Amino acid sequence: MTDSILELYVNDGLSDEEIDQQRASYGPLTEDVRELIQLALQTRVDADDVARAREHLAAAREILERDREDGPYGTRFNDSGRFRNWGNAAIGLRNAIAPIGDIHEDDDGRVWADIHLGPVYEGPAGHVHGGVSALLLDQILGDAARISGHPGMTGTLTIRYRKRTPLGALRVEAKLDRVEGRKAFVVGHIADPEGICVKAEGIFIAPAWMVQQRDSFTETPRPE
Repeated sequence: MTDSILELYVNDGLSDEEIDQQRASYGPLTEDVRELIQLALQTRVDADDVARAREHLAAAREILERDREDGPYGTRFNDSGRFRNWGNAAIGLRNAIAPIGDIHEDDDGRVWADIHLGPVYEGPAGHVHGGVSALLLDQILGDAARISGHPGMTGTLTIRYRKRTPLGALRVEAKLDRVEGRKAFVVGHIADPEGICVKAEGIFIAPAWMVQQRDSFTETPRPE
């Protein structure tokens, strides 16, 4: 199990310039696909226009499939320590369903991100699906643990839905509470402009292989 996980942490040898070129190319592509996902839900054009649109999409698929990889993206890094988990379902630069963009941190250790969830994340009518809330909190709590210098895998995630979370502008936020051995205890929440909608507590556990990887760096790696 450990070996199979480590195989997805790959030094791909790219230079910083090559990584920047990939960001400049694939980032906008992902944004275009993200817009298409929402448009597929909201369009009201007739069947003929749908057929024409699908022809264009088929042409785009044919171009993109000329050179592709199979399997998960994993976590990639280069010799200068730039980590990229661009396939991540919550924050991946190349994942069109990933709702979190830039993650920020304050001097007091608070980690947060401002996001906008559109209709493709709907659960109850007009509100965010509870599973999406769990995804967001798992990510931001894990980031708080990692940024504090105590990265780990999710051991437990306890979520309390205090009220329905509306679609639209939201903030996800987390902070390290304490550390006990290899366990990092983190608390966080999702809030709309009116206040907290969902609260969470998580325990993130660093397996032995992760501790060894962590100790090999002079500072905590920061995925892009």
